[in-house]
Formats: sequence, C-alpha cells, structure tokens
Amino acid sequence: MDEKTRTEERSLDRLGMTEGEGFEPVITEETLRKWNLLLAKYKAGKAHLDQRVLDAERWWKLRNEFNEEVRSDPKNDGFRSRSSWLHNVIVNKHADALDAYPQPNILPREEGDRLTAWALTKIVPVVLKQNRFAATYDEVMWQKLKTGTGIYKVIWDANRLNGLGDINVTRRDILNLFWEPGIRHLQDSRMLFDVEMVEKDVLLEQYPDLEDRRLSSFIVPVKQPTDDNVSSDSKVAVIDVYYKKGGKLHYCKYAGDAILYATENDPERAGRGLYDHGLYPYVFDTLYPVEGSPAGYGYVDVCSNSQMRIDLLGTALIRNSMAGATPRYFIRQDGGVNEQEFLNIENTIVHVTGNLGEDAVRPIGYTGLSGNYISVLEQTVNELRETSGNTETSTGTISGGVTAAAAIAALQEASGKGSRASIRASYEAYAEVVNIVIELIRQFYDAPRQFRITGSLGVQKFLDFSNESMQPQAQGLFGGVDMGYRLPLYDIDIVPEKNNAYTQLSNNELALQFFGLGFFDPANADQALLTLDMMDFDGKEEIMQQVEAKGTLARQMARWQQLALGLAQKYEPELAEGLAAAVTGERTPHQSASPQGEALRGRRPKAQLSREKREKISLDGAKKKEGKKMREARRRANEAALPK
Repeated sequence: MDEKTRTEERSLDRLGMTEGEGFEPVITEETLRKWNLLLAKYKAGKAHLDQRVLDAERWWKLRNEFNEEVRSDPKNDGFRSRSSWLHNVIVNKHADALDAYPQPNILPREEGDRLTAWALTKIVPVVLKQNRFAATYDEVMWQKLKTGTGIYKVIWDANRLNGLGDINVTRRDILNLFWEPGIRHLQDSRMLFDVEMVEKDVLLEQYPDLEDRRLSSFIVPVKQPTDDNVSSDSKVAVIDVYYKKGGKLHYCKYAGDAILYATENDPERAGRGLYDHGLYPYVFDTLYPVEGSPAGYGYVDVCSNSQMRIDLLGTALIRNSMAGATPRYFIRQDGGVNEQEFLNIENTIVHVTGNLGEDAVRPIGYTGLSGNYISVLEQTVNELRETSGNTETSTGTISGGVTAAAAIAALQEASGKGSRASIRASYEAYAEVVNIVIELIRQFYDAPRQFRITGSLGVQKFLDFSNESMQPQAQGLFGGVDMGYRLPLYDIDIVPEKNNAYTQLSNNELALQFFGLGFFDPANADQALLTLDMMDFDGKEEIMQQVEAKGTLARQMARWQQLALGLAQKYEPELAEGLAAAVTGERTPHQSASPQGEALRGRRPKAQLSREKREKISLDGAKKKEGKKMREARRRANEAALPK
C-alpha cells in the first residue's frame, strides 16, 4: 500500500470509530455483500473502458520498448520502422498545458465577503503548493492526453501538521475507480467505489483485530502494464465506497467481510456525513467527452491507427531501400564459388572450383518503389498532424512562402485552438478542485493558521486565517421576520500563470507605452479611462481602478488648492500672489525668468526641451516599425495555446 492510501486510512481513523451506547450500526456484513454485488456490476459495465485505457498505456510504453515487442511477436522477422509522430503530438500538447499552469482568483458574491475572498486567493495556492500540486497537475495532464481522462482526488488528512490536519490533493488511477454505468457526470452516480490492493501484513499491522477475519475478495482491479513484475498473491483488496444518503455524503472502508470504518456507524458522523460539501472527492478532467460516461478518450485512441499506417509504410520503404542498397545473388550449389570470399568485399581474389559458368552466380533483380508510396506516407503523416492539431505551424515551422511576422503569428494562433479548448476544460476541472479545497477549509480550518503570502510590492507577509468568516451568518430581522442564515459563497476565476519571457516583455512594453502616452497623469484620468475601457488585456480592471483613484485624488487636491487660495486672498493677501503662482504654475512679473528660476519652479529651459526632443526623435528612429511587429508577433505566437 502506498503512502497516500495509508495517509487516508489514518485520516479516517481519527474521525472516530467508537460506537456509542445504544447506537445500532447501520452498515453490517449483509450490507457489504450487497455492495460487492453492485461493485461487480459496476466493474462489468466499465470493462470496455478499462481495456481501452490499458491499450493506450501499452501503446505509449511500447513506443519506447522496441525490443519487448520484438520478443513478444514470434512472426517479427527483423527491422520495423518506429516513428514518433503521435508521441510528439502528446509531448507538445503536454508542454502547452504546462505553459498554461492555472492560478485561482477567488471573487466574493457579496460585499461583506471581499476580505475573505482576497485571503482565500492568497492561501489556496499555498495549500496546493504544499501538496506539490504542480507535480500532480503534470501527472494528470499525461494521464489525460494518453488515456483521455485525468483524475484528481481531494480529501482531508487529519494526520498532517502533527495532528492539526490539512488538505491532501493527489492523482488517482481510473482503473481503480468504479461508478454507475451509463451516467454522464460522476456526481450523479448512485455509489462510487475505489479499490486498492494492499499488502496483507501492512493491513494487519494497522488493524490487528483482522487477524482471524476473511479478507479475500473476488473484486480485483485491472493493473497498469509496468516494467516490474508485480505480484498480487500477498495482497488483499481494500475497498472505499462513497454514497449519498439524505443529502449527505457517507463513506465506508472495508476488506473482505471486515468493516474498517463507516460514517453511519460513527455516532459523531452519522448525522453529518463525511464532508459537508456533499460531493464525491474526485474530479475528472476529460479530453474528448463520451456520451454516457464521465470518462473520455485521448490522442492515442484518435491517432494510433494513423501512426500504425505510418509505421507500416515506413517499414516497407526502408526495407525496399535496404534491398536496393544491398546487392543479392543466386549461387548454384555446384557453381564452385567460395561464398565466404565472395561476400567479403575486401577480397580482391575469389577462388572457384572448376569452370565458372555464366549461370553460376546471378544477381537477384530489384524493383524500386515509385514516388507514389512516398506521397502516401506524407499524406498519412499530414492526416495525423491535422487530426491532432499538431501542425507544422503550431510547432514553429512555416511553409508556403509565408514570411511576414504578423501572418506567421496569426497562423500559429489559429493552430492553437485545439490546445486552448483542452486547457480550458482543464481549467474547469481545476476550478472544481479549488471549490472542494475551499469547502474543506470552511469545514476543518477551525483553529487559526498562518500562511506566508506575497503582498504588495513583492513584500512577504504572514497571514493568520481561520474559517470563522466562512461560516453561516445570521441576516437579522426584516419586517419582524427572521431572515435566517447566509452562507458566504465565492466565484472561482482561473487564469494562466504567465511567467514566460515573452509575456514579461509584452507587459513591460505596454506599461512604458501607457507612461509615454500620459495615461498615469492625473490630469488625463478621464481620457485614459475611456481608452482603457475599449482595450482588452490582463489586469485592465486593476489599472483602471488605480487611474481613477489618482484622478479622483487630483481633483480633490485641486479643490483644496482653490479653497486655500480663496482663504489666502481674504485673510493673507500678501501670500495670495505666491500661492496663486504655485497653484496655477504661472510666472509673475516679480519672479525671475532665468533658466535657474525656471528649473527651480519645475519648468524646463527651452534648450533642455529641445535636446530631449532631439534625443526622443533619435530614439524613435532607432525603433523600427518592423521591429515592433516582430515583438508583437513573437508574443502572440507564444500565447497561441493559452486560454484568453
């Protein structure tokens, strides 16, 4: 049994297994027998999917295990072409997914929840990072692209942090899960089974009372094809079953006829269930959906036939080329030719016995393949690439005479539609994971916890947080009627974590352009807001808020200056003239018109302005128009696979 399974078992043990006095257990051995029959039905309904997943994984494994296939095929007579077009498709799609690694932005639905939503936006990524979610996301993406379905499991681990408990997010194998056949969404399943093969001695070490119990089970999940020879002789099936009853999520863990834990047999959990969110703690991320199943199919299912045809054509072409490049001969048995000397091309003399006739050695004829076969191979390769969306454009190769940077970027952006659609589906699954994480925080974060976050200007801060502000809140009386309680809810907006060089360069150039155009001048706040409202880029709303705040502050400052000037003219006339010059910025006759005076009052001399103007003109001339187009094209091409 792996560490993840042991962790979950210890977590459930801490929930309590002591039956109270007079408490009748709901889950009995008879219940387990009924569940086993239902599990067998679920397993039979999922047999086709399991076989398809195994075939996809074997195909992926054999791409890198040529010798294994040669040994397993007695009819194999030598060389077989093994190109990696489909392998390259999956690798490129996986790279697109990693470039678009998600980040959550949690938004409140009511004004009073704004501070809690901001705190959750900061601490949820910290919780995921402590779970090494980046590695889990990487594994799920491989799983999704190869077999069509990646699976997250999000549970509460009561043993973490020295018993304080914390959230645990892991990847789960689809071969170990069983659900109701024919459903489209996992949460609609009547029950959900998770079967794990566990070493018997490890299980007895955790549960010594099981020594005399029958632990064998006729339900054994299909195993993934592995390089290691894994034996199941000393293992027993430990079954986790989740089910919904009375609007509550309940749970039971059992092995054979022994109940290890059941929420309905636990007085503390019988009325509340396992988790307050009431959801199965699994999230499916599918590539291509299938009606009547929460699972999908992947690139191996779609493109393996094209890859097989490519390999067969490649094998035939290579063998034909080798036949043409290696001369072969017919030699009569009584021809008297020394075959060893004849086959050694370094020999200048070949001995023969008797008379050497013209028919003693005769070359074997060879007919080369026409170019039509090469065209068929190229068309098959293009078919695979077009079907998978992994065209030459998406990988950076442009043909057909397209040389303009903007045109190349447009082609690359169009070719990234498939990756964007797949990544957007992954974002939906990620949002479900974040939602379950938030609900577990709401249920279990009773004690204050401290998180290290990054505040404004990149300063590290430590944030104390508990679930107190996330609990149901009384709404008071309205018209003498009690309005009950309100549960704070949050919307989850997922954005890509853009840390690549092209994105940083683009953001920096955009900021410099705004600065040069005077967007940050409070006097231009109204015009800047109108312009920004018509634009579309990441972080626009935050910039608009800052520009509006600066403009409002500038208008308030102007009003206070006018008020101060009016008061000075009325009560201190001798100060009014200087104050008016400071407010309006205009020079009075008594003030010096020297360059030094202009500089002291913040007005630049004409010579300085002309020099700066000349430098600006020179700088603008150095920045060629085509160079800006190239930078913009590179940025657009780099973000071709990112959801907008």
